[in-house]
Amino acid sequence: MLVPPWLESLLSTAFFTICPRHREAPRSECNMFCLDCSSSDAFCFYCRSTQHRDHPVIQIRRSSYHDVVRVAEIQKVLDISGVQTYVINSARVLFLNERPQPKSSTSKGGVSHLCEICGRSLLDPFRFCSLGCKLVGIKKSGDANFNLSTKNEETRDGQGRRLPSKEEEEELREGSQRDMYTSTPIPPQYSTSRRRKGIPHRAPFGS
Repeated sequence: MLVPPWLESLLSTAFFTICPRHREAPRSECNMFCLDCSSSDAFCFYCRSTQHRDHPVIQIRRSSYHDVVRVAEIQKVLDISGVQTYVINSARVLFLNERPQPKSSTSKGGVSHLCEICGRSLLDPFRFCSLGCKLVGIKKSGDANFNLSTKNEETRDGQGRRLPSKEEEEELREGSQRDMYTSTPIPPQYSTSRRRKGIPHRAPFGS
């Protein structure tokens, strides 16, 4: 399964509404999402402590009125390779869904990195601008994946490039150690040159 069952629900959920159960509380905005509850809506801090205490929960944040999630949280449950990330308030985040493209940026020429789905300009050579665009890309071509890599699968970096497996890393490490500890043979001319310079040959001890 390329897409976890809760992902589409996450991307379509409306966050930052006021929780009807804790309307008067100071932290009543619904910015939490549960990965276990199949019919989970967004909920607040207090609902988490009472109804989702032992469930895997991620917190959604806001950047310029758009929903983002911290990379440190989402990468534990999703393979986010190929999705552009940003540093906002000292934390690396990615956007949940496609954002409207500013007209000024669409008219600029020479943009080298574009989202494969919506055409949004990207800062780095990634394939998608958001989790939503990666989801569309998976449904169209199936050449990407949201599932975390297993031991037998290839792992890739943030830009989708293949990383060496543990076996390959071990071979490289052993090879470098062999090169490091291989002794350099003494040239045969070395002892001859010493004798020519008048250095006496010493007999072995005890002879």
